[in-house]
This record gives sequence, structure tokens and C-alpha cells, in this order.
Amino acid sequence: MRAGMASLLCKMAHVPYKTLEIAIDGPAASGKTTVARLVADRLHVLYLDTGAMYRALAYLAVHTLTEVDNENALVRLCEQHRIRVVLDRNAQLGFRIFAGDAELRQAQLESPEVTAVVSTIAAHPRVREAMVAEQRNIAAEGPVVMAGRDIGTVVLPGASHKIFLTASVQARVERRRAQLEAAGVDVSVHELTKEIEERDRLDESRKISPLRKAADAVEIDSSSLSVDDVVERICGLAAQDDTKV
Repeated sequence: MRAGMASLLCKMAHVPYKTLEIAIDGPAASGKTTVARLVADRLHVLYLDTGAMYRALAYLAVHTLTEVDNENALVRLCEQHRIRVVLDRNAQLGFRIFAGDAELRQAQLESPEVTAVVSTIAAHPRVREAMVAEQRNIAAEGPVVMAGRDIGTVVLPGASHKIFLTASVQARVERRRAQLEAAGVDVSVHELTKEIEERDRLDESRKISPLRKAADAVEIDSSSLSVDDVVERICGLAAQDDTKV
């Protein structure tokens, strides 16, 4: 399908069936959250970055001095300050996220302190169990584009479209650096490289829901692609199915 036709179908699509679920997985800074939000906007469906939910808990842990290796303490923290999502297209993230009664801002969720511990926190089985249940409840509300690290393999294994979005470490470091600079955070390329490589190691080696490509996922290497290129391709896949309805 040519890009122009894919773009037209994306803009026209209103997804007339409730079963559309687009799962976008990939490593840190692969661009999956940006892509997922744009795909959801074009297809007029809900969007959720599941990583933000783990980051919300990581933020709580950092600011309450909760030990990130203590699964029981983290579960209690979840119970005391429920992590919940309010879908809102006009919000900065594409949704609003709360820890208890407090709404968290993007800068809080993406601070270096949170980034340093989020993979450790996300590796706890009972933490993931609670988050996955909430994520599936959101998906049950209707068509959704969901981004994360285990969407196609665990959260929505029956998703109609599964994408594994990846990129070289160099490309991901540059994207993360630009993102942080835009937020007013100055971080060295060397430190970012170490951080991303360590997050890859933790995500790929954890025993519960490790980062991996689903057997039926379409892999897209975005190292040399623009965001629009990736969005067009995913929308084209969804539009092909739409024309069959």
C-alpha cells in the first residue's frame, strides 16, 4: 500500500468494530509511546502507555523512600495509593495518571530518579499482576492502542495487531537525550547509553514478562525512519483490515 493511500485511510478510519487492539512493544526509547499516541489519534481510538503506570509507582517509591526490592512494600504502596488512569486526549500524555488523589506530571514520571528504578519495580510479579489487571480493564472499554514491553505477549495476547518497535542503541540514546533536553534535563550521552543498555538487560532478563517479540508481531526497526513513517505503516495495517469489515 502506498504511503498516500495509507495516510488517507488513517484519517478516514473510525474503527467500526470494538475488537481492534493494537499492541506496540519495544525497548526503552524506541519511540513506541510517541508512535502509539499518534496512531491512536489518527484512528480515533483510546491510547495508553502502560509504562507510565509503572513509572507512577516508581515515583511513589522514590518519594516515600520505599525499598524498590521489597515487593510486599510496593504492593502495599499500590493499595494505599491506587495507580489509576483517566483517558483524556487533551492531556499532555494523552491520558491523566493518578497515584491516589495526586495527579502526576510527565516531568515527574520521567525524572532520572524514576528511570533508574522503574525496571526493578516492574519486575515484581505481584506488581505486574495488579497493573495488568488494570490495563485489561481499560482495553475492555473499546478499541485501543497500547504501548509497553509485554502488551502483545502478556497483557493483550489476542490483540488484532502486534508491533515490535525497535531501534539501535545509538538512535535511542539520541531520542532520549532530545526528550530530556526539551524537559530541561541535562544528561550526558555516555550516561544515557549506560542507562539504556542496563534497562535493556533488566527488561530482557527478568523472569516475569520479559521484553520479547511476540511470535506473530510485525517488527519495525525505526533507527532510520521518521515517526511519520512508522505511524503510516501501522495505520496502513489497521486500514487494510478496516476495508474488509
